[in-house]
This record gives sequence, C-alpha cells and structure tokens, in this order.
Amino acid sequence: ILQIILVGLASTFDSQQILITVFTDAYPTWHCVDHTICNPATSDICGIPRSAWDWDGGFKGKSVISEFGLECSSSFLRGLPTSTFYVGAIFGGVFMAMIPDGFLGRKQLLFLTTLAMSITGISIYFSSNIWIYAFLKFVIGFMRAPVGTYVFVLISERVSTKWRPIATMIPFVLFVLGFMSLSGISYLFRHASWTVVYLCTSSPRWLHLQGKDEEAIEMLKKISPVNKGYLESVSIWLTSKETIEQAQRYSLKDLFIRKWAFRRTLVVMIIMLGSGLSYYGVPLAVRDIKVNIYLSEALNAVVELPTFVITPILLEKFSRRSSVVANCLIGGASGMLCFVLSLFGMTNIAFALELASFFCGRIQFNLMAVYMVELFPTCVRNTATLMLRQALVVAGACSPIIASIGRDVPSLSFAVFGLAMVGLGLFALLLPETKGSSLCDTMEAQEERDRVFNTSQSCLK
Repeated sequence: ILQIILVGLASTFDSQQILITVFTDAYPTWHCVDHTICNPATSDICGIPRSAWDWDGGFKGKSVISEFGLECSSSFLRGLPTSTFYVGAIFGGVFMAMIPDGFLGRKQLLFLTTLAMSITGISIYFSSNIWIYAFLKFVIGFMRAPVGTYVFVLISERVSTKWRPIATMIPFVLFVLGFMSLSGISYLFRHASWTVVYLCTSSPRWLHLQGKDEEAIEMLKKISPVNKGYLESVSIWLTSKETIEQAQRYSLKDLFIRKWAFRRTLVVMIIMLGSGLSYYGVPLAVRDIKVNIYLSEALNAVVELPTFVITPILLEKFSRRSSVVANCLIGGASGMLCFVLSLFGMTNIAFALELASFFCGRIQFNLMAVYMVELFPTCVRNTATLMLRQALVVAGACSPIIASIGRDVPSLSFAVFGLAMVGLGLFALLLPETKGSSLCDTMEAQEERDRVFNTSQSCLK
C-alpha cells in the first residue's frame, strides 16, 4: 500500500497540469463603464469601444484571456495553450514509446519527467505573451506524456490478478484529489494573477517521492520502534526488476508487425479517443451551462470518487467488454440529453446530466486502463500503454476547440462528446475478453495464453 501511494502521488500533480487551464484560461466576467453605449445583457464587448467596459474587479491579470487581450480573438487562439499542451503530449508519448522498457528504469524516468514539469510550470510565471505561454504548455505536455503510464504500469505489475482492480484505482483516486485541490487553490487565488495558480501547483512537485522509494523506506525504518521485518520485505520488493535482456528483446515495431497486437492497439486507440473527448471536454464545456465554475468543477471532481468503488465491482461482476459497452451507451446518452435540455433552459437538469456524462467518462477510462494491462505482455506493456494514451491525448487536444463551439451554439459540444463516446465505445465489441486471465511476460506467451483462454471459453459455451 505504501509503495502504491508513493508512486500514485505523481498522478496528483499530473491532474493539476491537465485541468489547470479550466481556471487559468477561462473567460472572465465584465461590466459596463459607459452605460450610454453599453448594456451587459445585450452588448458584445467586441462591438463597443474598450473604454465603455472593464473586467470585473478592474484587474486584467485574472485570466489568460484578459491578460493577453484575447477576448475578441478566435476560438482557435483562445484554446491554443490547452491544445499545444496535448500536442506536446502526443510528441512526448511517441518519443517515450521508442525508449526501451529497460532503459534507465520507469522510476528514474518518472522522477525526471515530473521534475522537468515542475521547472517549466514555474517558468510560466514569466510568460509575456500567448506564444511563450503556449510554448511552455507544449513543453509541459511533452514531459508529462509518460507519467500516467509509468504510474499505472508500475503498480499493476506488482499486484496479483485478484487485487489488480483495487490497487490500480488508487492512483486514479489521487488524480481526482489533485483535481479537487485545484478547484480550491483557484478559488483562494481568484482575485490574484492566473500565474499564481501555476506557482502553487508546480513548486511542490520536485518534492514528490517518485524515484526515492528506498529513501522513504529507510526513513520509516528509523522511526519504526520495534518491528522492521515488513519494511525489509518491502525494500526487497522495491529493488526487484525485470532483466534488461528480456526488456530489450521487443520494441515498438512488435505492436505493428504482429497482426493481433496491431488490431488491439488500433481498436483501443479508437475507444480511448471517444473516452478522452468526453473526459477532457466536458469540464471545459460546463461553463456554457451558466453555472458557477468553481462549484461545478469541484462537483465534477467529487463525482469521480465513487467511480473508484464502482469500477472494481464492475470488473469483478461483469466481463470487460460488456462493462465498457454499457458504460459508453449511458454516458453518451447523458451528453446528448444535456444538449437538448440546455436548449430549453433546463439548466439544473442539464448540469446533472453533464455530471452523469463526466461520471461515465471517468468509469470508461478506469475500465480501459485495466483492460489495456491485460491485453499486452510485460515486454511491450509500457510501450503499448504509451501508444494507446496518444489517442487520449489527441482527444484532449481537440476538446478545447470543440468546447469553444459552445460560445456560438449553446452546449452543442455536449452532443458532440456524447456521440463520440457512444460511436467509438462500441468498438470494444471487437476486443477479446480478458477477465480472469494472468499477465504474460513475452509476446509468444501472450499468444499462447490467448489461444488457451479462447479454447476454454469455447468449451464453456
């Protein structure tokens, strides 16, 4: 448990960097100064003189939009920093996928990437224009690309099949806690510059204990009064590694030259694209429902917590495929209903359906995370998971642009996210069932296990 929590802390900081633009890049409120030519209910600030209106509080540094004068810019330019973050994650994911699993080690790479994210996040404080800010977001995205993968793979490979559904939910819980803390931090500094939020979320990251588990165990030994035996066993566990020779036998090309691996990679990427559009896009689009942004984002974070209780139950009671398909149907329908009801001014019900859609998006992500681990052997699991997450990142890059549509056509983005979740989620029917299967170490062992597993399933039928 201790090791899982220490490793999972990286997810807390990762979530803050992923979702921080919900607050820092939000469209701030404004008021009229010259009421003879300005009416806040009917006026468009782009159609009246700048002297006729001002930002609420008279402080233009509250948001990226007001700081860099983007209030009348295109939706593309307003969403550029968020999009470049995900574009950086795409390039970072491809680059990291080409690094063999035996190079440096996952703990060392995880520590270096989180440290680089921290330094770059602090540098954002000195951004003087939108282009520098977008470039730094690209760098952060590039470095954070493997964080979620390394955390998940490190944990999933150290627990048995029985405990895997529960253990792999812990980093996701820490991810949500990061999201929740971000809402609190943003609210506390709502009257300060948006760059302060980056300072608060980036400065502590270098203290994160990733890559320093042995030091943590040594400190626990010093303060432990008598029984240190269990700590010794944990230390031995931490230092065990796959042999470099075994890890370097396989590479990225094995995911493409083997038909079954390529088919699985392609199908899961399609499913993750739909899941990513819903998970990353819905929190960005919620501002179009006209609800309090701090409260709504906090509630979005809160509704994620029950998913980590529900997901292990679904994994235990139902098959992987049926759970994924049923969830995407419910989540997609909620998103489309949210769009319809918002058109009729039913804000409260529409917001409840938004929460339901986001809730299903989170469950979909949890289910697919466990599913992916079971679909690929140890020798390429890290590389495969990195590649599969690229679809999730592509969805994240598209989400801000789709969410911006809501400023012109109210809540239309919810319909787009819902359709994507349903249509792309149904591709799960093409994947093999893996419930109850053990993890394999090599591609050959995976092929043999699948053959035996399929034979046994046919006999049961």
